[in-house]
Amino acid sequence: MASLDQIIHDFAFLDDWEDRYRYVIELGRALPELAEEKRTSENKVMGCASQVWLVTHTSGDPENPIMSFEGDSDAHIVRGLVAIVLATYSGKPASEIAALDAFEIFSKIGLVENLSSQRSNGLRSMVKRIREEAKVRAAA
Repeated sequence: MASLDQIIHDFAFLDDWEDRYRYVIELGRALPELAEEKRTSENKVMGCASQVWLVTHTSGDPENPIMSFEGDSDAHIVRGLVAIVLATYSGKPASEIAALDAFEIFSKIGLVENLSSQRSNGLRSMVKRIREEAKVRAAA
């Protein structure tokens, strides 16, 4: 799976939205498939037009655990957006995740401006859910 730095670097070389769109789909194809038993209603992200599942894992310090995520979607472009969200947040402490506004990064690389409002809302729902979980875990 591509790192956030790699994704930002690659986006910088893609001028046209069609190329970026294809790249997002490629990122989704590289995303490991989520096991069927993890595709539960608890893991489903509400607010997405497509089906999206996110699974949270924590390790380390219970006061500020390192959080990592698995995710999947039934739609190609959304699956790519899931990959970008996971690259943005996975492997960071809960306090850092709670403070990190992915939309600043997404705007900088030109990801959001060409998304439909449904996809943009779905992206916001994913980010909101991850940050809210991080806030709860950082405060625990």
